[in-house]
Amino acid sequence: MNPTTEGKQRIAVFPGTFDPITRGHEDIVRRAADIFDRVIIAMGRNTKKQSLFPLEERLAWIREIFKDDPRIEVDTYDELTVEYCRRKGANFIVRGLRTSGDFEYEAHLAQVNRKLDSSIETIFIITSPELSNISSTVVRDIIIYGGDYTPFVPPAVRPERK
Repeated sequence: MNPTTEGKQRIAVFPGTFDPITRGHEDIVRRAADIFDRVIIAMGRNTKKQSLFPLEERLAWIREIFKDDPRIEVDTYDELTVEYCRRKGANFIVRGLRTSGDFEYEAHLAQVNRKLDSSIETIFIITSPELSNISSTVVRDIIIYGGDYTPFVPPAVRPERK
């Protein structure tokens, strides 16, 4: 065990917009919960994205999905991810990787976060192969155009609009 983390609870933040949460996200969270003492699904505000679903609806879906697992918490934040981690006492950021393109983007973010706070480590979890083709962007398009989105999202995700 690392002496700097000995006796300290291992808290991980899984940040994202989850618009909507997918089966891939769910897989990453459940696997992270087996690694860390606590996982906080932190819904942040992405200044580059316009959300399709209201924040409260997305929060309700996520809370329903993980309601039976006390290791998983759901929260929102409106600050830098490392600032949120500090405030919550989290020493890890979890990110899911589907493709090599994801790695390029996520590695860049991890390096910036490390520069901002070297005590917070980013951990990458590779998406299970059968879920690697699922992205929130694709699911949103399927929903917008009236397709069957249900194979790609947990059963709790049932949009009230669209």
